[in-house]
Order: sequence, then C-alpha cells, then structure tokens
Amino acid sequence: MLVSAVHTIHRSFESRTQARGEGAEAVKDKIVLNSTETTGFSPISPAYNAVFKPGQLSLGLIAPLEAYQIEEMPLMERHLERVRLAEDLGFSAVWLRDIPFSVPSFGDVGQIFDPFVYLGAMAACTDRIGLGIASVILPLRHPAHVAKAVASADVLSGGRVLLGVASGDRPEEYPALNMDYDERGARFRDSVNYMRAAFESNPHFEGLHGRLNGHLDMLPKPVSGRIPMLITGGCQQTPEWVAEQGDGWMTYPRNADIQAGMVSEYRQRVLDAGGTDKPVMQSLYVDVREKAEAPARPIHLGFSAGTTFLRQYLREVQSLGVNHVALNLRFNNADIETTLKRVADELLPEFSQ
Repeated sequence: MLVSAVHTIHRSFESRTQARGEGAEAVKDKIVLNSTETTGFSPISPAYNAVFKPGQLSLGLIAPLEAYQIEEMPLMERHLERVRLAEDLGFSAVWLRDIPFSVPSFGDVGQIFDPFVYLGAMAACTDRIGLGIASVILPLRHPAHVAKAVASADVLSGGRVLLGVASGDRPEEYPALNMDYDERGARFRDSVNYMRAAFESNPHFEGLHGRLNGHLDMLPKPVSGRIPMLITGGCQQTPEWVAEQGDGWMTYPRNADIQAGMVSEYRQRVLDAGGTDKPVMQSLYVDVREKAEAPARPIHLGFSAGTTFLRQYLREVQSLGVNHVALNLRFNNADIETTLKRVADELLPEFSQ
C-alpha cells in the first residue's frame, strides 16, 4: 500500500543524500531534466502553461485549507479568504476533491462542497491562481454534465481550470448511483472520449454515454478550446493508454527510487506513443513545524517536518521529474495562515513559476 511506502520517504531521502555525501546545496545543484524529458510541454491553456514547466517544480494546495483529523468534518471557515491569501502569496494552484458521499471507511470528505460549484465561487474571488480538481470521478457523472460544468468554470475564471480525472476508489458510492463498480474502467475511458468530442464544435461521437450527431453543440467552449485532463493513477487503463490520452499524470508520494522509476517509465511511454513531454504532479500531506530544522517523522501519505527538510524533499522530487506538488495541510498543527506565509517566505522563492 502507498501508506507504508510513504513512511519510508524521509528515510529514503536521507539515506540517498547521506550515501552520496550531499548536503542541501549539492542536491540543488544536481537537479537536471529527467533523461526522457523533451524541451517543453505542449501549450494547452493559461493555467496549464503557468503551473507546469519542464525541469521545474511549482507548489499548490489541496482544499480545504484547514486542519482536521480523521473522521472529523472540516469547518470551512474563512475558506475563500485563505484561497485569496494563497493567491496573494504566490502559490500556483489550489485543488479541490470530488467526494460525493461521506464514506466512513474512507475517512475524508474533502472540501464538502461540490467541486464545480466551488470552482465558480473561487473563480469569482481570485484572479490568477490555477483552479484544479484532483480528481473528478468520471464514472459517477455523465460526461456531458462534467464537460458543461468544467467549461463554464474555465470561462468564468479566464482559462484557469485544470482537471484531474479518476475512475474512483470508493466502491460504496457506486450502488448509491445504481452503477457497477466493475464497469468503471470502461465508463471512465468513454467519458474522456465523450468530453474531448464535446469541446469541439458540433461534435460527432457515439459511445456508452450517448450519441452526438453533429446537429447540436455544447456551450460554452473552454477558453483555449480544450480543458487539460490529467489522469490520476491508472484508472483501470493500460499504462500506454494513460500516457497517450492524458495531458499529464497525477500520482502519490512513494519511496524516491520507486517514484523515479515510475516517472521515467511514464515519460518513456509518452514518447513511445509519439507525443511530446507531459507533466507529472503528486500530492503530499505535510505538517509544517514551527522550527525550520525540526526533523521529519511520517504521517499519512507524507511527513511532519520543518521547512529545511521539506525544501530538501521538494528538491529531490524535482530531480525525479515531478513538476508540481500539491500540499495537503489536513494534519497541520500550526495556524494555517501562519503556515501558508511560512511556506511562501521560505520555499516559494525557489519553487514558483
């Protein structure tokens, strides 16, 4: 499981740097493009072009921007004020979750609000920051509704929407919507194809979700003509399909050596399919300690540490070819506004676009 792997992240990083006799500056100096990277990502939209750059790492945040423990509900107090603060401080994106139901065994409800409604609220109160969903569970929604909602949010925000797409990992939700969990892979694949068609003018498409006969159109169209879709994990598809069809790849933190191999293999498959390089992003739970030199200790899918270790970790994942890390402050112990400012002051000068 990823949880057990992530418990070795800080030990893996320390063992790698200590074995090479490297300090923080040496790690920074060794950051190079992954061997399979090309000179650039294909431009898609204002947000995509700003958040993802080859050989660079940007930092985003996962909503809600507050701390709450497992089985607790976020209060969602001052949530839009914190998003505006994140924009003012220079974070590149804020990411929402798509969790239709509160599932006790899952232990998280994300930002509670529907992600597309919340995108509209954030679009109205921000000007520059990227607005993402990580990730919408495509098999649980009709792709026409997703395409309409995401294109609307994109136009309202001036092209700032980034869309992570996933097949879903909570079996309990499927019976509630009268859907078969085992069919989610086929529904996911058809949804991606349907949405891509819907962004075209007077589209033609026929699949599991319906037929577009070319005599009707869906409006509005995205600002740049399409919405960047980053595929989360494997989504019940072949690795080759993920590399060819997505505009990037979302994954989770792992042992550094394993992560390096997976990123490199993904990029090689992209090139083997005849495409240009595509970005990779990952999530990371962090508890940012008050003292910069506070040592690291593992938490769920991340670690508790001071900014010195966090900086070293971010340099390491950048060297592995990761282009964006979305920080989740759910288990943060310090005041959220103070933490945002601390990260901005001490890390964003190095990890900003």
